[in-house]
Amino acid sequence: MKNETIDDLQLEGLKLIQKTDNFRFGVDAVLLSDFAKPKKNDRVLDIGTGTGIIPILIAAKTGAAHITGIEIQPEMAEMASRSVKMNELSERINILHGDIRDWESVFSKGEFDLVVANPPYMSVNSAIKSSSDAKAIARHEIKCTLEDLVSAAAGVLKPNGKFALIHKPARLVDILDLFRKNSIEPKLLRFVFSKNDVPPSMVLVHGTKFGKKELRVKENLYIFNQDGSYSDEINRIYNRSGSFGKAGEGIE
Repeated sequence: MKNETIDDLQLEGLKLIQKTDNFRFGVDAVLLSDFAKPKKNDRVLDIGTGTGIIPILIAAKTGAAHITGIEIQPEMAEMASRSVKMNELSERINILHGDIRDWESVFSKGEFDLVVANPPYMSVNSAIKSSSDAKAIARHEIKCTLEDLVSAAAGVLKPNGKFALIHKPARLVDILDLFRKNSIEPKLLRFVFSKNDVPPSMVLVHGTKFGKKELRVKENLYIFNQDGSYSDEINRIYNRSGSFGKAGEGIE
């Protein structure tokens, strides 16, 4: 279709349809799919699935039984569905067009073992060119606030279910506060740096519904070495090929 590319993920022959003039996945989605660590036979929900990259990576790299992606933008949901079909993953991945704020009309309470989310990072009060623009919806909390997201995740998670997301460090206090308010106990934090002489650009957070109080902070994740080459861990996450898009995309 017009303004679309089919990008080779260099992973088990998988490909992804993306718009040239719309939101394209970055390193944040790849890091989250690795950090989430779904267990074998888990039922997984990706909130705000966008291109469908996270369900596709989880299906390819883990034993999760089934992954559902929900996306509020109909064109994005339709495109993600075509990527799933193209990769012959329809038996394991289902893409839905829907509003997670209305989750009770779509899902059952406690339906999922794991919820993942790479949500809009910017508040609705940030400068927005157009509230109907697809890129603005992907980047700003226009259609789903952080409060909406955590509340929905708590609703669809089973007891002891896991919630993993990636966000900006500036929102970390809000994230931890909302987790506890919604009975999701923060269990693991990991800060992401582009390199070791700059502040963190992202933070990965993992929580457990009705979990015991114990928070661990994992070692920092560095995207680049000081000489500008990719770190060993990024090479591992990217299957040692630099695939899935350029490392550094999605970092602002």
